[in-house]
Amino acid sequence: MKPLVIAHRGASSIALENSLAAFRAAAGQGADGVELDVHATLDGELVVHHDPSILGLPIGQARARDIAELRLANGEPIPTLQQALAVIGPKLRAFVEVKVLDPRWDDRLLETLDKGPNPAGYAVHSFSFQVVRRLGEKRPSLPRGILSEVETKSPKQTLADASAQTLWQERSTLDEALVETVHGLSASIIAWTVDNPADLESLVRWGVDGICTNHPERARRVVDAVVR
Repeated sequence: MKPLVIAHRGASSIALENSLAAFRAAAGQGADGVELDVHATLDGELVVHHDPSILGLPIGQARARDIAELRLANGEPIPTLQQALAVIGPKLRAFVEVKVLDPRWDDRLLETLDKGPNPAGYAVHSFSFQVVRRLGEKRPSLPRGILSEVETKSPKQTLADASAQTLWQERSTLDEALVETVHGLSASIIAWTVDNPADLESLVRWGVDGICTNHPERARRVVDAVVR
């Protein structure tokens, strides 16, 4: 099967990352899905942004109205998760990286995913084992992934600790043996963040389940050329 082409923070090679413009452009670049980052404000608004602060304002210490007044470098407002999902639309999947989430906002996250245009196509992932496990306990049917940027010596333990079905592995620490091991656990593996054509081809041949990339158009060409 062909691996999913996942646009890292949207089509970030042609538009500002984690912006509505980048999410809107992803489908036209050949993406099957979009990866985005989420933080919660002090009053529980789910804000799409990679860093914990925007223009020096810590998201976790700000209120929704404070964030709404800010503008990205392209002039757009900082998206909420609800707005991002609406722009991504009903055809693409969305992979939501939860950066930091107070447990009191878990239900708000789940409700936002439920009300999006493609709820069956949504998944969450995080570096935090606790966040992934907690969301899984509250919503067992929600697909969940655990992020790793170092060599994963025991995929079975890593996945079990987070109660996750997918390992998101940093590309330079991923090899064919790890792909085989993860698949042997009836789990899936997504490589991030992959832009080099040679790396893309190797990962496709190894059988990864997804490739998160800043260049979805490039990944699309490689995937379609290798898997016919």
